[in-house]
Amino acid sequence: MKPAYLKPFLTAVFIVLFDQIIKTWVRTNMYLGQDIHFLGSHGMLHYTENNGMAFGMELGGDLGKLVLTVFRIVAVVAIGYGMAYLIKHKYSRGLIMCVSLIFAGALGNIVDSTFYGIIYQNAPIFYGRVVDMFYFPLISGNFPQWVPAWGGQDFIFFRPVFNLADASISVGVILILLYQKRYFKREIPEVNSPNSEMMEE
Repeated sequence: MKPAYLKPFLTAVFIVLFDQIIKTWVRTNMYLGQDIHFLGSHGMLHYTENNGMAFGMELGGDLGKLVLTVFRIVAVVAIGYGMAYLIKHKYSRGLIMCVSLIFAGALGNIVDSTFYGIIYQNAPIFYGRVVDMFYFPLISGNFPQWVPAWGGQDFIFFRPVFNLADASISVGVILILLYQKRYFKREIPEVNSPNSEMMEE
């Protein structure tokens, strides 16, 4: 593997390993619902588990859980193939790095949902629960009464609890959206003409 493309690969490996280290530490040193504050009330480890997608979103029931896990596996295979294609065709290194972040995040959560049930002996294969722990309730308050539907209700920003794999996926997607013009720009080949040949002579 060329050194230019070794960095995205090593980055993906590091994210998957570090994500699993954090999750294993949380599962073995914290109880469900426990908080460990490191930024006062605005940043903490909050141990929770979910059956579903990034940031705690879920599909209903056991069938939804199985469908989601299988979809994740298919998605990771497709993303891995896409990353190999980008490398082969020498796409932007920045784009390849972003795809590697998405790949690593998806793979990190697949380990949970596929194997954690067996490892911790609480569910069959493909039915494990994803461990989340990072919680940053930076702003809290109440919606004004005049706000439709949510008037008077409590709000917290940022409410979702997430893990390193979720963050990796989000960073990769956001960077692709921000720099898509740079990542997907196409060079327009120069069209030869009699005048250009005369200028070269």
